[in-house]
This record gives sequence, structure tokens and C-alpha cells, in this order.
Amino acid sequence: MRRFATVIGILTAVLGSVPACVSDQVEDGADDGFPSGKADGGFDEGSPEALGVLSLVNDPSIAALELRSAAGITSRVATNIVTRRDGADGVPGTADDNNFDTLAELDAVPYVGPATLNALVECARDRGLVRGAAKIEVVFSPQPAAQSHNARIAQMIRDARFTVDIAMYSYSDAGINAAIADAVTRGVKVRFLFDTAREDKNQVDPAVRAATKSGRLEAMGVDVRYVNKILHHKFALVDGPRDDKARAATAKIVTGSANWSNSAATVFDENTLFIEGSAKLTASYQQEFDLLWKGSRDFVGPAPVQALSTANIDASQVPEEAGLAVLLTRLNFTPTGSDGTTWSANKDKLVVSDQFVAAINRAETSIHVGSGHLRLRPVAEALVARKQANPALDIKVYLDQQEFISASGDAFQRDRVETCIASATTPAAVRDCSYNNFLFSKALVDAGIDVRFKSYAYRWDHSYAPQMHSKYVIIDSKELLSGSYNLSMNAEHATFENALHASGPQFEPLLAAFEQNFTTMWNTSRAGTELAALREQIATASSIPLVFPSIALTYAEFDSLRALIRQHCPLADSTEYRSAPAAHRFCPRS
Repeated sequence: MRRFATVIGILTAVLGSVPACVSDQVEDGADDGFPSGKADGGFDEGSPEALGVLSLVNDPSIAALELRSAAGITSRVATNIVTRRDGADGVPGTADDNNFDTLAELDAVPYVGPATLNALVECARDRGLVRGAAKIEVVFSPQPAAQSHNARIAQMIRDARFTVDIAMYSYSDAGINAAIADAVTRGVKVRFLFDTAREDKNQVDPAVRAATKSGRLEAMGVDVRYVNKILHHKFALVDGPRDDKARAATAKIVTGSANWSNSAATVFDENTLFIEGSAKLTASYQQEFDLLWKGSRDFVGPAPVQALSTANIDASQVPEEAGLAVLLTRLNFTPTGSDGTTWSANKDKLVVSDQFVAAINRAETSIHVGSGHLRLRPVAEALVARKQANPALDIKVYLDQQEFISASGDAFQRDRVETCIASATTPAAVRDCSYNNFLFSKALVDAGIDVRFKSYAYRWDHSYAPQMHSKYVIIDSKELLSGSYNLSMNAEHATFENALHASGPQFEPLLAAFEQNFTTMWNTSRAGTELAALREQIATASSIPLVFPSIALTYAEFDSLRALIRQHCPLADSTEYRSAPAAHRFCPRS
């Protein structure tokens, strides 16, 4: 990779100093080029300095006069740069603009050389365009609506200047909806990969179709598309490098476990990450969006069709950032069909699961898992193996009550797998038997692993479930894996998912926040006599609660609680109660 060396020492000797964003008239020879090689103090294409400079010179709001005075370069240099950028018509923001994609392109402009480069770097730095380590903040749910991830996302979109790219499983927040409408009105280009559009497209009646969520987005001017698999992503890029690579340094990213809904904000346990200043992560999420957009299908509506990204960002060409990576299930899939919009899974690949297992195997002191589901055999088996190898290892797993399975249910699912394998005739069939929808909570308990469930009802139902919906693993309080990715085989082979992998001392505050969140969830309603009071209510009250305030229970505690409910409410397992749980939140004592 070419590196452009800074020459501050030379300039100091010749010019005295190079002030940032002042009026010294810096200029190079007509054909001077940036030094290359591995000189001390140099920086690479794609580095924060390079991206900051490109963001500065590509900004269409900066005319030659402002660039001259801001960077302290000559009028000739500033005019040459802006003339090249604005294209033949000399007007910024038009179709013939010719933005600088690399420092090499900037180097080719007459009278731009090392002195000009350093002046531009310092100006970009002073304007906050040269970013250091990524800034990652987390918002945990539940929160009051005004402090929730939804409110912050709405503000991000309201602050957008150029583009918004959204990949979303489920969305219903009115504030975000208003922010999107406002962005489109201001001329911001919004693309929306929306899982709900897979169903909305099936509405035949034009009026009904227009009234769907996808139809209403299209009516705003948002281009909506969908993929043929489940799109479980929950991320957005604001002012990303869709059409300008330099924006990788300044884009804003949101990703995490939470959908954009009131329940996700104010009821469920969730986590949402807000990321700035990471060219690598921005490039990774932009490339993911671009590839899915290319392999998507149009929800036909009134919004103008938006083309593929023109910057063609390639995350592999952006310098690595220590301790950061994005894990993507898309790497298990291949686009097929004549138009490349049918995605097929390779079930022999487990690209995200493999990284979770590797992290678990690195654990020395602790593994804390907070996840709505645990139905991923490689991860479950890795946890059991680590516990067996090191019984002192602190492994705690906090799950939604959906993951509880009775002893008889566990025996049944084990028999089912064994029967399936016995009749399998190919390695692929054996694999599929092992990768079925298996609940591993009892297997973990039997292995001596501490497991608790967010418990809130005798029988789970979406209508009243305040779900444990976060999805993260913390290793040794030093390593975090978190995103939309459920710990399930379905997530690996049937859905598009992402998980952020962050580690290193620069992310200690982030890891500490997740550890605190885990501790809070692990101890939900366990400070006093909450469980004893609930059991007393079930045993004596005239109306027996089948839905109750959330409490973190061990396997034995939840199993015993359910048995107590059955004892005092035999109707709990009746056909009537099973078929309509939302209508039976209490059971009259007979």
C-alpha cells in the first residue's frame, strides 16, 4: 500500500511553521508529488488523515476562496483543486462532479505536493475531519421514550446531509418516521432494505398496498427493497460513503439488537450501538448494504428508483482498526438466479458462529452471555466444553423464558435428533439433524453452568412478553460480540445478520457498560422477597397470575414456579388456555 510521508520537519526549516487553517500561502511546484515509502510520520491511503483530507476537498459547500483561506494555500492551488472536483460545468453537486477518491488523484493536481498536503491535513484535523479511535456508545433498553435509542436515531436522521441507508427487520416508531420524511424533504437520499416489504408486496389491492408500511415509505420518496431471505439486520448509515469514499471517516452508524419500535425502546431488554469515527466499520457496513441492495428486489412504488452506490467501497482496502471487526452471516450466502437476487445458503459454513466459538475458547476468567435465544449447537457445546475443562471459569447465561425446556421436552428433542441421525444417509443429512431447532438451556444446566431466565409468564406469548431481546457475549470483560445475531442456527443459515466484535483497552468503558447491564439483568427482581411473594400469591389469591412482573429465575426456580401454577390452576394446560394465552392472563381459583 502506498504511504504518503509528511514533511513537517522540512517545512518548519523552510517556512518556520505550518499553521492550521490560516492564511500563509502554501504552494508546491507544478509537478511536485507526495513522497512515498515507509517514511516516519507517513500515512496510508485510507488512513484517518487521508480520509480527512478527502472529506475536506470533496465538500461541495467549500468554494476555492474558502479553501484558500482555511487551509492557507494559494489561490492557484485552491482553484485547481475545486475546478477538478466540480467538473466541466464548474458547479458543485451536479452530475459531472469528479470527487477525489484517493490521495494519488489529489497529488495529480498541478501545484499540489507535500507542502499542500500537510496544510490540508492540518486544516482537516482542525475541522474535526481526522478521527482517531472509533467512538462507540451504547443505549440499553428499556428506557423512557425520550432517552431511548429511537429518539437518538431520529436525531441522527434529522442531522443527515447527504444519504441515509437503512437495513431493518421491523420498524414502527413515529419519531423516526417523521425524521425520515423530513430528510427526504431536505433532499437527503434514503434507501431502505426492509424485511416487512417481503409481505407488503403481496397485497394485490392498490389501496391496501399503498397503506402498508412499505407503501407509506415509498409515498415519502424512500426507495424500498427486500431480499428473498429474512433480513434481520438493524443498522443504518448516515452520510456514509455511498457516493464518496471520504465520508467513511465521518459517517455515523447505528446497529444492535433493537428494532425501531416502542416495545424495543421502553419494554424489552435491548442494546443499541452508536458508532462514529471508524472508517473500517463504516466501510464494512456500507459494503454489506451495497451488496444486499444489489441482490434485492424492488418494492414497486412511487419513489424514484435509487441506483447502486457509486463509490464501490471495498472494506478490505480500508486499513484495519485495532480491536474492531464486523461479523456477517452474508458470507454464508451466494447470490444466484439470472439477476442475482436469489440468495442461497452454504450450510457447511458457519462464519459468525466460528468467531463466537473462538472467543469462548479464549476465555480465561469469565463468559457472560445475554441472549434472547440459545439454539446454536457449536456455541452451546463450546460453553459446555470450557466449563468441563475449567470448572472455576465463571460462565453465566441469561436467556428469555422462551428458551426454557422441561425435562420431558428435553428428552423428546434428544430422541428426535438421535432418530433423525439414525435414518440419515448422507453427511449433509446428519448435519441437518444436528442443526435443527434445539433448545440448549437444560444441557447447559446439566453441565453445571449458571443459567437464569427472564421469567414473566406461565406460557410465552408475544402480546404480553417483555422480552429479553439483547444478543451479546462478553469474554473476560475484555472482548464483546454483539449485534442482531441470535445464537441460533436459523440466524446463521436463514437470515442476514451482523455482530460487532470489539476488544482492547480502548473499549474498556464500553465493556464495563455491558458488564453492568448484564449484572442488572442477572439480578432482575432478586433483591428481596419477590419470588416468595409471587409464590404466595399463586398459592392463596382468588385470581392466580399467569402473567407476572419479570424476575430472573434459575432453571429449578422457574420449573418449580410452573409446577405450582399447574397445581393451583389445572386449566393452565387446557386447550382453551393454550390456544388463547393473551385472553387468559389470570386463572380463577376453583
